[in-house]
Amino acid sequence: MCLTGVDYFSTLGYQPGIAALAAGVLSPLATVILVLVTVLGALPVYRRVAEESPHGEGSIAMLTRLFSFWQGKLFVLVLLGFAATDFIITMTLSAADATAHLDENPFWPAALHDHEVAVTLALLALLGGVFLSGFTEAIGIAVSLVTAYLTLNLIVVGDGLWQVITHPAAVHDWITALTSQHGNPVAMVAIALIVFPKLALGLSGFETGVAVMPHVRGDTADSERHPAGRVRNTRRMLTAAATIMSVFLITTSVITTVLIPAPAFRSGGPANGRALAYLAHQNLGSAFGTVYDLSTIAILWFAGASAMAGLLNLVPRYLPRYGMAPAWTRAVRPLVLVFTAAAALITVLFDAGVDAQGSAYATGVLVLITSAGVAATLSAHRRREHRRTVSFAAIAAVFAYTTVVNVVERPDGIKIAGCFVAAILVVSILSRINRAFELRVTAVHLDPMAERFVRDCAQRTIRLIAHQHPAGSLADYQAKLRQISTDNDLTDTRDVILVTVEVTDASDFETELFVHGRVAHDRFRLLTLRSPSVANALAALLLDIERRTRRRPHIYFAWTEGNPAINFWRFLIFGHGEIAPTTREMLRRCEPDPGRRPHVHVG
Repeated sequence: MCLTGVDYFSTLGYQPGIAALAAGVLSPLATVILVLVTVLGALPVYRRVAEESPHGEGSIAMLTRLFSFWQGKLFVLVLLGFAATDFIITMTLSAADATAHLDENPFWPAALHDHEVAVTLALLALLGGVFLSGFTEAIGIAVSLVTAYLTLNLIVVGDGLWQVITHPAAVHDWITALTSQHGNPVAMVAIALIVFPKLALGLSGFETGVAVMPHVRGDTADSERHPAGRVRNTRRMLTAAATIMSVFLITTSVITTVLIPAPAFRSGGPANGRALAYLAHQNLGSAFGTVYDLSTIAILWFAGASAMAGLLNLVPRYLPRYGMAPAWTRAVRPLVLVFTAAAALITVLFDAGVDAQGSAYATGVLVLITSAGVAATLSAHRRREHRRTVSFAAIAAVFAYTTVVNVVERPDGIKIAGCFVAAILVVSILSRINRAFELRVTAVHLDPMAERFVRDCAQRTIRLIAHQHPAGSLADYQAKLRQISTDNDLTDTRDVILVTVEVTDASDFETELFVHGRVAHDRFRLLTLRSPSVANALAALLLDIERRTRRRPHIYFAWTEGNPAINFWRFLIFGHGEIAPTTREMLRRCEPDPGRRPHVHVG
């Protein structure tokens, strides 16, 4: 809870100020609406997400089950772009906000003022260093920071509520301003609903809460496919975090609205972006205020930890498996360096500005929450849970409305998120092209008949003929054999085995091969297999046969008709096309010794 809480709870550092600027004297009412959306909307949705994706993939995994082929992969990449927007901007914005709090502290050295970019970059480097040292260390730091931060906030809130109780004049002034500005309760609720989208940052943290699921302890009876204990404990974690945050959101909105003059919240005011720190200094003294500042700065700095944990869980689960990133991105430490460098670049581009990054942060958060609402709705519909389907659909509609309003009012956010999406798409496509000739077969399994064919031919010469039609007629097989014999001057066809590959989902990258042998028309030996790529499957089969028999097999192709460039793109997108040269290239890369490499014949 603390690991995800460094992101979720750290919003207390700026959320009361955002609410005060957006809703004015209606801040407590608007915050109550935010809490209702949290408890009745986001929490039920993410409890369902935790159940449906217990390995931390989140709503992205739930939605990708609806799509296959390249549509599914592109959909994943777009959602990952918004996730990257959310997580990376969480790191940069929180570090920039920590720097802003440092600048406001009276004990901060004057020499370091007006050096926000350098200080923010140092904080990001320090965050990356924590993850390079180990994940356990990151969790330990998160627990310490969250415990200290919530304890100090409890003191500030307790003192603030006491000030409210013992100063009825302040409460009277607030109520007077409330009634004079907005008239009747219906108008108050209406205005609070209108300004609610501006408070949406208070919903951040749920997606990272699900992303850290692999680190949640389950039961001893849990299995990888059915981690019931992990799901139960994650749902408890989400409920505990939402409950704690809801209490703090409501109480902090009350004390800041009643006790802080409205002009202090405006840009350049002493409470702008640091309302609770303002009260800590004003009511509890500079010493306590400085301690509170340090705690706020520390948790804002480390808020990027939950985002980093989410990225470290999401990226290796998708991009390398899709061939959309190099294989080294499965490792933690190189990814930490990449994400830290990306955060540093964003910090420089935005000059470590908090407000400049706020719209992108809100856009990423809201798109992911909306996608979770849609995923929960479809999950309930698939299970024929009609009441829950309607409930989740209503929640998704609220999130979609909030997202649209946010995008309309702050279009910079969708532009920044679009840059993230475009960058991920471009890098992913280039990576897929660059890895086109990798051998992407994880294992080859031959059934008894296929093993018998290979073992029998290994006593003489193993000759495979690539054939396009798995269920061809007798005439098809005879014509194919005549063509290959004529093109390659083959006089002995006793050891010939026809091989056909059925292309499955060509957008998949890695696969296992299951090779089945049978005798067609009582005379032709036939091997059939299914794979995303014909050339990849044939290269893997040839290498496996060479490994099993220590004999160099031969494979015979007919040239593919048509434009070679078009055929190459057919290979990349559809898994078939320029088969002969691509198979040979994969063999060349996997077996550098020409004396052991399987023979490829094309005629």
